[in-house]
Amino acid sequence: MDIAALSVGMSQASLSQSVSLALTKKTMDTAQQNASQMVQMLPAPHPTLGQSVDVKG
Repeated sequence: MDIAALSVGMSQASLSQSVSLALTKKTMDTAQQNASQMVQMLPAPHPTLGQSVDVKG
């Protein structure tokens, strides 16, 4: 194998790895945004919910 072909192969592998990493980062950012939006859509808890326990049988 000559040096030029090896260089091209290594360059393509490096580019492929960079694209894969960028896509993974973008996917993680999107998932984080979706999770944040979901948390914002949840209703606020009732202010007195869980303040007392009914122990009557």
